Amino acid sequence: MNPQIATITLNPAIDQTASIPNFQAGEVNRVDWEQADPGGKGVNVASFLTDFGFSVTVSGFLGKDNAELFQNFFSQKGIHNRFIPIPGKTRVNVKIIDPVQNQVTDINFPGQAPTQSDIQDLHRVIDELAKECDWFVLSGSLPAGVDSGIYGQMIQRLKAQDKTVVLDASGESFRQAIPFAPYAIKPNIDELQELMGRSLEGESAIAQAAQELLTQGLECVVVSMGAKGAIFVEPNQALIARPPKVEVISTVGAGDAMVSGLVTGKLRGLSLPDCARLATAFSMGALTQVGPRLPPTNKIESFTHQVNIQTL
Repeated sequence: MNPQIATITLNPAIDQTASIPNFQAGEVNRVDWEQADPGGKGVNVASFLTDFGFSVTVSGFLGKDNAELFQNFFSQKGIHNRFIPIPGKTRVNVKIIDPVQNQVTDINFPGQAPTQSDIQDLHRVIDELAKECDWFVLSGSLPAGVDSGIYGQMIQRLKAQDKTVVLDASGESFRQAIPFAPYAIKPNIDELQELMGRSLEGESAIAQAAQELLTQGLECVVVSMGAKGAIFVEPNQALIARPPKVEVISTVGAGDAMVSGLVTGKLRGLSLPDCARLATAFSMGALTQVGPRLPPTNKIESFTHQVNIQTL
């Protein structure tokens, strides 16, 4: 029986993707095609894990006024919905893909602000989920008005119940959560530099920074570096996973796919090198799709053989 997994998304979004060849700011631009996907980092992680056969429950805050897109998506994917409904609309993130200039422009709107009562309801739901879920993935930015210490509070409560917590966040909420020692984190290189308060030049400097974080009680640090691959560090091992070149259709959800691949690998009991291969293959798969999607599972498995692993 598969372990139960919960993902928490405090600031979900509808990802509105528009393809505009030769996009020009300050000009009239014509859309070639567009699509809208329910998104937010934890929603993407839940979707990817469900594709690989895991039972996943989602929670967080969801605006009542445009919740139907999410509800339909969860129903279609078989994802258990425990989101807290709040007044207003879930935010929209606009992603403009320019296939000619090979650029993606992001326009991220602010999210609806939950009340203190909403936050208390969320803590209650998470405590209920902890009775049946073994792994928790906490992902993404915070909506307006939410205290930066919330991820740390969640990690502390969940670890007290012997739960495994993966954190994928940034900024002040990320910094404040580190002392509570989640099991794993997945910053990108910019987020890691901000956390460490210094520039990290070269792979050895990145690995050293990750090892410093392990001394605070974390067990796994994954640092994504875009096309250069990702560095995976555990107490007794550090390595870099280098992907082959793929045709990038969209970067939406690529980092979330890496988190999903890491969780999948850990739950399969894979070694760190094989976890790195699988996590990188997940990310490669997301890059080849429009919006937060993965190709078929056999394609992901085939990608693992194309990932080069090098010990640091």
